[in-house]
Amino acid sequence: MRVEAVIFDWAGTLTPWCDIDILGQWSKTAMAIDPDDADRLGAALHAAERQLMRRCLDDSVSATLEQIFTLAEIPMEHLALDAYLTAWTPYTHIDPQGAEVLAGLKERGIMVGVLSNTTWPRGWHEDIFERDGVLDLIDAAVYSSEIAWTKPHPEAFRSALRALGDIAPQHAVFVGDRLFEDVYGAKAAGMRAVHIPKSTIPVHELGHTDGEPDATVHDLRGLLPLVDEWNAAIARERSGG
Repeated sequence: MRVEAVIFDWAGTLTPWCDIDILGQWSKTAMAIDPDDADRLGAALHAAERQLMRRCLDDSVSATLEQIFTLAEIPMEHLALDAYLTAWTPYTHIDPQGAEVLAGLKERGIMVGVLSNTTWPRGWHEDIFERDGVLDLIDAAVYSSEIAWTKPHPEAFRSALRALGDIAPQHAVFVGDRLFEDVYGAKAAGMRAVHIPKSTIPVHELGHTDGEPDATVHDLRGLLPLVDEWNAAIARERSGG
């Protein structure tokens, strides 16, 4: 089927993978809450996140930042959120090839979507995309923090397809760096899946199944000739060539 939409994972796909000290990130957040108790607070927030992320991985149930703070029994204050976002900002920049690839898809008449497993609110993501000059290149985005499910649950992918105007899964391609959430999940939802194997996924974040991608590319730019090839093949088939 002709590719009418390409939906991207965010972290590790539209943004390059980074090896990050997650406990260290939470410790920076905790310093803004109480510098004298930062070690304990940071550890509690880290443990709460790990618990909720395990639920996301095992049961595809979504989570939010508010739930992390609630589980850690720590008030979610603006100072803490500002410190948390500041700590993460260096790791949020779009891949250098990202704008070119998104623009290339739009030039081909292909819709662009984002589907991200995230605890962050929509506004943070939109601010990041606007900062990096790609917000206007994205037709629709679905964040798990706003729905009940995470990838690889089929309903997460269906939410993204609906947001793009009820695109049929056969006409959509999902691009991601994770063989479980992104590839296995997209294939189970009836989509084609493209794997970008550039991320070092921690063992505790691996799912129970490695999906088999329809194609593998080693950078975002490799997606454009792949989509061109798939659509050209469909055109030839329809013309009897």
